[in-house]
Amino acid sequence: MAWILLGLAIGFEVAGTVCLKLSEGLTRLLPSLAFLPLYGCSFALMALVLKTIPVSTAYAVWAAAGTALVATIGILWFREPASLLKLGSLALIIVGVVGLHLADRLAQQG
Repeated sequence: MAWILLGLAIGFEVAGTVCLKLSEGLTRLLPSLAFLPLYGCSFALMALVLKTIPVSTAYAVWAAAGTALVATIGILWFREPASLLKLGSLALIIVGVVGLHLADRLAQQG
């Protein structure tokens, strides 16, 4: 259940960040009003997640997945440039998060 909540926390964080972009410097009303409650939901869900998942893993997954998703949305939706270096760096973020998760699993087994 904690991993589902973490996924939801990531989704709310990404939605909040997209609303910040859409707010055009807080000059558009709807996205400007939406980003705070979206971030609030993300942090509230993270607080619940941290009861179960270690903070090192939960925060790394939350931050990295959010970063990767926002970068992907930036490339696909906002037409930001996608260089080989940018895509490779995103892949390294994902590899790092998987490594942290595996390290926690191995520590729990041994």
